[in-house]
Amino acid sequence: MINEQLLNPKSIVVVGASDDVMKPGGKILKNIVDGNYKGDLYVTNLKSDEVQGIKSYRDVADLPENVDLAVLAIAAKFCPQTVEVLAKQKGTRAFIIISAGFSEENEEGAALEHQIVNTINEVGGCLIGPNCVGMLTTNHSSVFTTPIPALEPMGADFISGSGATAVFIIEAGMAKGLKFNSVYSVGNSAQTGVEEVLEYLDNTYVEGKSSKIKLLYLESVNNPQKLLKHAASLINKGCKIAAVKAGNSEAGSRAASSHTGALASSDLAVDALFKKAGIVRCYGREELANVAAVFMVEELKGKNIAVITHAGGPAVMLTDALSNGGLEVPAIDGPKAEALLEKLYPGSSVANPIDFLATGTAEQLGDIIDACENDFNHIDAMAVVFGSPGLFTNEEVYKVLHRKIRECKKPIYPILPSVVNVKDDIEMFINLGNVNFPDEVLFGNALTKVYNTPKPVAISGGEEDLDVQALRRIIEAQPDGYVSPEVVQELLDVAGVPRVKEFVSDKVEDLQTAVAEVGYPVVMKVVGPVHKSDVGGVVLNVDSDEQLNAEFVRMMQIADATGVMLQPMITGKELFIGATYEPGFGHMVLCGMGGIFIEVLKDVASGLAPVNQGEALEMIRGLKSYKIIEGVRGQKGIDENKYAEIIVRLSSMLMHAPEIKEMDINPLLGDGEKVIAVDARIRIQK
Repeated sequence: MINEQLLNPKSIVVVGASDDVMKPGGKILKNIVDGNYKGDLYVTNLKSDEVQGIKSYRDVADLPENVDLAVLAIAAKFCPQTVEVLAKQKGTRAFIIISAGFSEENEEGAALEHQIVNTINEVGGCLIGPNCVGMLTTNHSSVFTTPIPALEPMGADFISGSGATAVFIIEAGMAKGLKFNSVYSVGNSAQTGVEEVLEYLDNTYVEGKSSKIKLLYLESVNNPQKLLKHAASLINKGCKIAAVKAGNSEAGSRAASSHTGALASSDLAVDALFKKAGIVRCYGREELANVAAVFMVEELKGKNIAVITHAGGPAVMLTDALSNGGLEVPAIDGPKAEALLEKLYPGSSVANPIDFLATGTAEQLGDIIDACENDFNHIDAMAVVFGSPGLFTNEEVYKVLHRKIRECKKPIYPILPSVVNVKDDIEMFINLGNVNFPDEVLFGNALTKVYNTPKPVAISGGEEDLDVQALRRIIEAQPDGYVSPEVVQELLDVAGVPRVKEFVSDKVEDLQTAVAEVGYPVVMKVVGPVHKSDVGGVVLNVDSDEQLNAEFVRMMQIADATGVMLQPMITGKELFIGATYEPGFGHMVLCGMGGIFIEVLKDVASGLAPVNQGEALEMIRGLKSYKIIEGVRGQKGIDENKYAEIIVRLSSMLMHAPEIKEMDINPLLGDGEKVIAVDARIRIQK
């Protein structure tokens, strides 16, 4: 658990300190000293009495009492005993172990790690690492890497599962003017991982005093529910969170016998989790740094952007990026636009993009920004592209831009691409406390990603008029495996999902009786084989007794056949709903158009249960095939609210039935207001 001794220690000991700053023990000591740490600083070194001008102790047992924080840069095999002495004899309650050779290496290392965690837990202490680069706060720079970014209370809190990646992300952020409040490299996360740090930041958040920007780099999600809870809580408090989750491999071991099993993956579950929490998902270091820089600017309240430029090409590319991401670059015209144009050089344009030519001046930029701020009410924000061909300095322009960013209520995004020609001017601009987006397209993509990330979803109880007792009776009575069609019907009925009538029997006489009730034409499906179509187990438009009898005989001869299902023939557009259980995450619900859209195009949307009506509608509207659901080219559409309601009802059922590991409703036929389940499979594993 994170504690005060870790964040603001009154004393630090570097165990394994060195005079050689090319070694971790040497560099971490130098960084602490250079960071002007104000507490008592101790070092231990087996062979020296002084290290970097600081008195050195040969043995941790000789250290003064009450050392708050210990940073260990010694071989893994020596760490358990060292931790034991510090925790039990020196009152140390915070540990950063940068050493490698633990659980990431072998079972022996894992045993050492386990021993260390037990010792620290016994005294109620905190451990960062092992196998990490350390951590940074505004109080101490306990890392063995560089660069050390500017640290300030309103900078970003950054938590990383990878030390090297943390360094690279810090570098990318610093180049854009990003400031940091804290950096946690959690390494093996033996006791404290990304989720635990986020939990602490949530539980200790104080409006006006705590940073509002959180950045995450995860190589695994160890506690999805904790991440969801505290990320959503922080965002609801006004924070902004962006994260990179590395690794997009599919969970190939899951049952590939169904559409859902083939489509679902651990990464899809992460995507659904981030969406539910309101986390902006990024896929690389530069994207994370750009999104973080967007966070540093005032929040965008609308969607209309004025692109202000003295270079046509970047403005066009930026306009494309914004438009493709759902933002608008609206036309600017009218008398006030004409008045602005008179202040610019001939050949300029204010149509939006506002192009004031390569000869544009700092004064003209100020006039344009003032007009966008005060005269053009439909403009919500400004993106300013201003570079240099290398003929003159941009200092005056950037000073105007700096001043206007602070004066204007509308967000202003500076895009200063000439990182070589006017390097010093950009450095001056960043040192004044600004951010910079060197690439207009990367900026446009980052801004649209932030704009399109939904707010956290309120977690409902997942009741939805569900008879939980009846559901549990059905589930508990079933063995593991795919349940029978009759049980599928019971479960759909409990969930309140409308379904087509169906009859199952291994006797043709029973099916003949059923036909008398529903009438021809009917659909016949073999019961038993999972892939009915692949084995010739589905026949449509059966319209006579003779055909029914012949198909029954043929189907009962298919391998693994246990009976034949009969349903009335109904029509409509094919839809799909599926669900799969992802350990730790819970049920992931998928939806999409059926048929070729799922088989070939894999056009599906996902959400993490419980899914409410708003989430379900967002899933549906996010499909590439959504236009078909709306109704296209004169064709009748499908009632998306009815479709969403079924998704919600199934989600509610799944919340009370974790034994359902996989479920498909395919097809679900939609025809106007009528949406009805035709075929379903449910697999239970207890």
